[in-house]
Amino acid sequence: MTRRRPPVRRRTRRPGRKQQQRDAQLIAFAVAAAAAVGLAVTVVNWLLAHWWVLVVLLVLAVPVGAGWLHHRRQRARREAVRAQGLRYGLARLDALHHTRFEDAVRDLMRRDGCQDALRVGGRGDLGADVKATDPFGRRWVIQCKHRRDGAGGAAVGTPDLQVLNGTARQVHGADIAVIVTNGRVTAPAVAFAKEQRLHVVDRQTLAVWASGSRPLWELLRAVPPPRRPTSLS
Repeated sequence: MTRRRPPVRRRTRRPGRKQQQRDAQLIAFAVAAAAAVGLAVTVVNWLLAHWWVLVVLLVLAVPVGAGWLHHRRQRARREAVRAQGLRYGLARLDALHHTRFEDAVRDLMRRDGCQDALRVGGRGDLGADVKATDPFGRRWVIQCKHRRDGAGGAAVGTPDLQVLNGTARQVHGADIAVIVTNGRVTAPAVAFAKEQRLHVVDRQTLAVWASGSRPLWELLRAVPPPRRPTSLS
């Protein structure tokens, strides 16, 4: 007579460590959510029973909000006044780090009325260091070339302008493409810029622009006409 083997008991798999962590997080979230709902209900009930507290908070919020708004307006006015009087000398521009030089160009464009002027220079900028829209609706794309030694540094050459020419209009949608430097620009680069309708702001033009109050478009030749009529047209 053959004996029957006892049935083999299958071992139940215990939940893994990751599953236990997920379960613990879910439980903690549920407890926190329930506590938050309970607290919110308690606060609402308390405020309904003490409605005068809301009136007091509202009365206090009005002068606080008015003061904050006044402070913000005053700050905007101070920044506008500072921008209108912004001036740079060449010696100061020469001493800047190249990123601060880009900031200076951005601030000068804001001084000229380009409220959206933004520094975008960095890795992958595709030839654009500063972008701005002037009061006439024209889109500016500016490439900055800072030279620590100023006029004694390496001259900006045609390859630099070729990069700007290849991306300013096609990639960035520029109406006006400009290269700004505190150094020198080679004669072939100047000729290339004229052929390709690019604009060059060399050390001499930069000195006039940065130390004066005339907007850049008044210092450059053959800039495109305004896109839209404005009070400045």
